[in-house]
Amino acid sequence: MCIISKKRIPMSPALYFLRSSESKIVKDLTPYAHPKSENPHVYFEAYGLNGEDLGLYALVNNTLAGAIWCRRVPQNSLPEVSLAILPDFTQEEIDAIMMEQFLQEVSVVHSEISARTYENQALINFYKKFGFEEQEGSELLVKKLTKQEIIRPKDNYDPQRWMD
Repeated sequence: MCIISKKRIPMSPALYFLRSSESKIVKDLTPYAHPKSENPHVYFEAYGLNGEDLGLYALVNNTLAGAIWCRRVPQNSLPEVSLAILPDFTQEEIDAIMMEQFLQEVSVVHSEISARTYENQALINFYKKFGFEEQEGSELLVKKLTKQEIIRPKDNYDPQRWMD
């Protein structure tokens, strides 16, 4: 965050595709995305080696700020979204910026995705803003996806950074 004359100026993150060679990012951020998971390894083991794994990460001033990714996990028939923002960047709306881009990208690969909320009301409200719907008797929210035209950010976007 830049502070000029005591005014908070939000940072604009650079978004990059998560490659299988960057699976350490997924592993390191899984505890932030799934703090109550009894089997966190399902969210990062062999990330990117499956053609359905898809994700983005955000850098702010060349510092990792967060990531969003999805993959099929054993306890869920739908690909499950994982969203993690590092504590120093939680006030920057990076989660919304990543989600907007991610939904465009993921609609090319999947027709429906889910998100685990761990009964966290703030997280439930966040996902609902993006069209996820609660499922009765479940902590999963589900979103049906419609294939959209992908509009990639012009600032800081590197088209060579596709997934492996």
